[in-house]
Amino acid sequence: MYKDDFPFFKNSGIVYLDNAATTQKPTTVIDASSDYYNNYCANTHRSSYGAANIATQKYENSRTSLKEFINAKNKEEIIFTKGVTEGINFIVNSYAKKFKTVIISSLEHHSNIVPWHMQGRSLHKGLEVVRCDDNLDFDYKHFEELLKENPESFVSITHISNAFGTLHDIKRISFLAHQYQSIVLIDAAQSLAHVSIDVQDIACDFFVMSSHKTFGPTGLGAIYIKKEHLKETKPYQTGGATIHKVTYNESSLLDSPYLFEAGTQNIAGVIAFKEALDYLRNLDFEKTTLEEKVLYEYLHQELKKIPDIILYNNTKNAMASKSFNIKNIVHDDLGILLDKMKIAVRVGHHCAQPIMKSLGIVGTIRVSLAFYNTKEDIDLFLKALKKAISMLKD
Repeated sequence: MYKDDFPFFKNSGIVYLDNAATTQKPTTVIDASSDYYNNYCANTHRSSYGAANIATQKYENSRTSLKEFINAKNKEEIIFTKGVTEGINFIVNSYAKKFKTVIISSLEHHSNIVPWHMQGRSLHKGLEVVRCDDNLDFDYKHFEELLKENPESFVSITHISNAFGTLHDIKRISFLAHQYQSIVLIDAAQSLAHVSIDVQDIACDFFVMSSHKTFGPTGLGAIYIKKEHLKETKPYQTGGATIHKVTYNESSLLDSPYLFEAGTQNIAGVIAFKEALDYLRNLDFEKTTLEEKVLYEYLHQELKKIPDIILYNNTKNAMASKSFNIKNIVHDDLGILLDKMKIAVRVGHHCAQPIMKSLGIVGTIRVSLAFYNTKEDIDLFLKALKKAISMLKD
């Protein structure tokens, strides 16, 4: 039913199960981008002629839409970026340098590890890592121990693991961190497509989001910065669109959000992202979330029946992504054969090499779901997987 809204499924003939990497785009998103380039292509916040005014208004409408979607208090708390990677790098360099200790989880994407290394931090030298248990669940007791040892830290945690689908209780994490006067950033790259978000209820300080993983355009993301932190957050870059007044001696800058959006932005992307958010609003989100959970459980139970399969976590505190291996078969080989059968899954380390090393593996086969996936998709995948396993074991 939902697939009718997505041209990719009409044109590709592919069973698409790589949604953690990027999601497909509904027609409304594609049309909104095309409409900008065809009918009112102009730069924003600069000129006063008709097309420019339309572009500026629609751009700012998207900011309002995202503010409402995550229940932020103010428009100035929403900053558009190129994506989650830029958003994390922005906060790492523009706000978090002053913190003696940064605390991350065991399941972070490289985007929430490498930027801290670029600051000269390493394990137990300005960087601490919260353990996970055998089911890859967050160790809240260890987290609180780290907070007690390192109060006033910067806590940077993924909401949903892209590699294993582990769902962290970010409201609990925020509460614990604030008990020890720590600041909290949530990497929400995987979040908006799967769960309802209320940043005021979560009470996080920074919330970094992706458009292309939320049925919107690539090359675009956003970051929520709680208003009380805006003055302490320095611009990541400056130049056009950020300034109030410039002389050869000095520059004065605008207030947020424009202070943080230097240069010409991804205007078409920002405008089209609103259509993705509107599309999600028009769904029965509670219904689609439940359907996705049922499908996820079905996938897990069917995978368990396959001989020699290695699963790394159950479904209790997980959603969307499921990783596995088959004993004595290289995951890359399975990926190649599945592709030949028009099944799109991800194989590799999923930009999460530290947790892979902890598990004693170099990578996995990952199936990642979205609301438009169906039981038929899973059955076709399972049939192809069994065939591929048989071919590689012969």
